[in-house]
Amino acid sequence: MKLKPLADNIVIKPQKKEEKTESGILLPDSAGESKPERGEVVAVGPGKRDEKGDRIEPEVSKGDEVIFTKYGPNEIKIDDEEYLIAKEEDILAIVEN
Repeated sequence: MKLKPLADNIVIKPQKKEEKTESGILLPDSAGESKPERGEVVAVGPGKRDEKGDRIEPEVSKGDEVIFTKYGPNEIKIDDEEYLIAKEEDILAIVEN
């Protein structure tokens, strides 16, 4: 299934993060924080419209690694894969390597 976000919505594939304790025990992502704060953009909507009706192009692109607000995005599950749908304003930064 393919997702096509509308307006300024962005589909994000969250990164699973494992943490290691000092004794070497790996903690699954569900043991700590309830939601990841980093992920990869898999689809971007065309952008929201300004007061005149013109499109405002999104600042993120498909493939960008982003950091987003912890509780902003909505969680969805499609074909046993978890995704997040966030507004562009919920994206805090693009990670550049």
